[in-house]
Amino acid sequence: MSKYWNKLINDIEPYVAGEQPKPGQKVIKLNTNENPYPPSRKVKEALAKINISDLRLYPDTNSTDVIKAAAKFDGVSEENIFCGNGSDEVLAIAFQTFFEKKALTGLPVLMPDYSYSFYPVFSEFYDIRRQTVALREDFRLDPDDYIGVPNCGIVFANPNAPTSRAVAVSDVEKIAKANPDSVVIVDEAYVAFEENYETAVSLINECRNICVIRTLSKAFSLAGIRLGYAVGSAELIEGLRRARDSFNSYPVDRIAQKVAEAALLDVDYYNATRSKIISTRKWFASELENLGFKVPPSSANFLFAKPPVDCGTLYQNLRNKGILVRYFDKPVLNEYLRITVGTDEEMNKLFEVIKQEVKNAENS
Repeated sequence: MSKYWNKLINDIEPYVAGEQPKPGQKVIKLNTNENPYPPSRKVKEALAKINISDLRLYPDTNSTDVIKAAAKFDGVSEENIFCGNGSDEVLAIAFQTFFEKKALTGLPVLMPDYSYSFYPVFSEFYDIRRQTVALREDFRLDPDDYIGVPNCGIVFANPNAPTSRAVAVSDVEKIAKANPDSVVIVDEAYVAFEENYETAVSLINECRNICVIRTLSKAFSLAGIRLGYAVGSAELIEGLRRARDSFNSYPVDRIAQKVAEAALLDVDYYNATRSKIISTRKWFASELENLGFKVPPSSANFLFAKPPVDCGTLYQNLRNKGILVRYFDKPVLNEYLRITVGTDEEMNKLFEVIKQEVKNAENS
């Protein structure tokens, strides 16, 4: 609390990011859904070609080269792409662009009750009413729950975080068509890790109210540069640009633009990396189930796993042994650990520790 902060800042509960190791601290870091593999070698080549003297100049406002690469990657027109400083910023701009403030409408933005915890923070920060929609007991999002409910917009992650489950593109289409006057934001941060790859980008021409949010942090191994983008109809993209240019016309720096372009154009490396993560996820999920864990079907680069022992204790014991996973100390979620898929070596080490912890708990 501070007398110098306004009421909003005094009252708001900010987003809490995953724990970051201290410099020099050696840990197995499986708590923030980063890619365990390095970026494409073409990223290194792009960095080597950067002219340092150009950094005295402002970057390209529209990130033109990134837009061209993203449009090619997603098979859309350049007018369908908007770039920002990480997908969190793109989401924040989308909230400001498409959802109305409480003072202007009594209608809420709809979002799942268990999803990316930045959504309620954005709603509070931008003074937007929100209404949570319960997931099913198996953490499945049912599209029928978003039909016939008055709203000023809809947002959900697909695959969902932290629950890891995905809904079919046909269900996304069903939601969008049932809410033609609302923008439906589909946050596809983890879509690359679906075994049978589906994306709502395929719907943007037919459903002009769908805005798909993407990030280069996960599948492209570029969490460190902070670059995300939106895919949608030209009308939606122009709205995002109007909002951006109302507070920061230069959100993506020159280095990030060059790196992102190189990564987006190396589709072979992207596919190779995602395939390795999917393969590791499948065998690790199977091993956890053999230990008595309950593991919902995952379409992400992480598992949402309920251990057969006390979850909070297991989390702390792993942390004490230098293994970081994510634990949400909230009802229902506090029965599960969110475990990022690392390299095979990292997951083998984690499994051996978990196996011993489960054995110790059962013998105590």
